[in-house]
Amino acid sequence: MAGNLLMSVSKDEQERAIFRSRRMYQSDRESDIATAEDRGELRRAFAIACNMLKRNRPIDEIIEDTGLTRKEVENLSV
Repeated sequence: MAGNLLMSVSKDEQERAIFRSRRMYQSDRESDIATAEDRGELRRAFAIACNMLKRNRPIDEIIEDTGLTRKEVENLSV
């Protein structure tokens, strides 16, 4: 009887550990995807800003259209 209880408790602990591990994996994966999406959006904003600079668009317009900071845009033009 005590052996069965011990096995049951151990199994529950193992199940909880497996559940936590799966949740952590899912959370990490979602975070990785979100980070990759953010990087892609930032790269796109920089590409747009470079094109706008080549067409001599005003920096204020570039900032407004891309969401980049003034410093980020000015560093591109250097």
